[in-house]
Amino acid sequence: MGYDVPEGVEIRGRYDEEFGGILSKDALQFVADLQREFKKDIEYAMDCRKEAQERYNNRELPGFDPATKLIRDGDWVCAAVPLPLADRRVEITGPVDRKMVINALNSGAKVFMADFEDALSPTWENLMRGQVNLRDAINGTIMFHDKGRDRVYKLNQHIATLFVRPRGWHLPEAHILIDGHPATACLVDFGLYFYHNHSLFRQTQGKGFGPFFYLPKMEHSREANIWNSVFEKAEKVAGIDKGSIRATVLIETLPAVFQMDEILHELKDHSAGLNCGRWDYIFSYIKTFQAHPDRLLPDRVQVSMTQHFMKSYSDLLIRTCHRRAVHAMGGMAAQIPIKDDPEANEAAMELVRKDKLREVEAGHDGTWAAHPGLIPTIMEVFNSRMGDTANQIQDEAVAAGACTEADLLQLPRGVRTMEGLRLNIRVGIQYLAAWLKGVGSVPLYGLMEDAATAEISRAQIWQWLKYGAYLDGDELGVKVTPSLFDRVVAEEMARIASEVGKDRFDSGRYDEACNLFSRQCLAPKLDDFLTLDAYNKIVVVV
Repeated sequence: MGYDVPEGVEIRGRYDEEFGGILSKDALQFVADLQREFKKDIEYAMDCRKEAQERYNNRELPGFDPATKLIRDGDWVCAAVPLPLADRRVEITGPVDRKMVINALNSGAKVFMADFEDALSPTWENLMRGQVNLRDAINGTIMFHDKGRDRVYKLNQHIATLFVRPRGWHLPEAHILIDGHPATACLVDFGLYFYHNHSLFRQTQGKGFGPFFYLPKMEHSREANIWNSVFEKAEKVAGIDKGSIRATVLIETLPAVFQMDEILHELKDHSAGLNCGRWDYIFSYIKTFQAHPDRLLPDRVQVSMTQHFMKSYSDLLIRTCHRRAVHAMGGMAAQIPIKDDPEANEAAMELVRKDKLREVEAGHDGTWAAHPGLIPTIMEVFNSRMGDTANQIQDEAVAAGACTEADLLQLPRGVRTMEGLRLNIRVGIQYLAAWLKGVGSVPLYGLMEDAATAEISRAQIWQWLKYGAYLDGDELGVKVTPSLFDRVVAEEMARIASEVGKDRFDSGRYDEACNLFSRQCLAPKLDDFLTLDAYNKIVVVV
């Protein structure tokens, strides 16, 4: 038995009859057509990323492009916001496993962003089952029987509006070959989902619009241009109106913050605003300035939205979006409710309240939560400021003032500590161990961690090692060296083993994760993405 594939397409993942419903010949032909049409454009965009990084490595700073000043200064707006997307004040995000999809859609949030990217380990099983789960959710037939709890999960009458986040342009899908080469992962995620679900989604949730997407990891408007062309082709193939598809772009790279007007302009008819992807943004700051020893960051817990460069990024995003008549979405609340410690739980919820109050008062139209337990708290904060108003797009009183390149590049203040180093190691190794076993969203130390925070941990340690940073927040002022790193890794591995227990540690992939994480931290050159190196370890070819 095997998949019925069109010419030039090879499926190297395990055969499953249920997966066959997703990997139909026509759906694969649609994906292959996208790949063939846009392959050269994608390759060029990735080459441009490398060239830009080389310039930054030669001490050039990112900034606003003089060539596109007319776009930034122009008096234009994006297409009108569709009614189903008017109110997005609280959005929940999470991977596409079956129980999560049901709980997120039932959570009381306005939107559920189903994630094929940072919250998902892209194993063949996860990807294909995720497509099945989203199809069943849109059909209204999705159910899940938790045998351990003897509980059946199914959809409520009123559910969140579904967005889907495909993987970034840089990632391959090694289980699907098109003309002998791995498919572009985001075109697989987008293509399979769109092909099977666009019609019913538009009849139900979309009310004549949709489907809706989140687009990650962009660095330049040329990448938005490719997405816009992909959307136009998909709409043409499906026979639906231009501008039916809508997408929110995550501004989660430092180069992209200087391209926000240009990105919105490229996606004009398809835009659903921008989002502050703040964890990846911190990672991108380190990555962009990897050759700048004068830009070493403090402990990652100190790089909050109150830092000047982060506040400037948020303010500029709000002003840009509202000027162009689209949503400005806030960042992730990653806290997890603490059930067995009411005092600690209240302290965590208070942090969430303060963060979300800051966002809504700054002018954000909505925000993200990682856990259903946070929804009531966040909803209360946004309701108290916005009332019955669907969004703040027309509220000029909250628009930020002028924001300069210097504001966006200012070095964050703070100190580096031994505990910061230890936390980076613990989080990085434990997340990677889970990812290698197929879990992409991991609760660790009161927070829901995904690939973005693991990337910060890895890149920050690399940066400290590369330039021999001193842990200036500690009384001893220890210098970060390879020998210190090796010693601390050994100590933290012992701590992880103690925390998770011997059986779980022995059956996990902690040693493998430790070796991979350590190798990347000690590498002479910073790898672009932690998951690119790790991806080869989860590809199973049959």
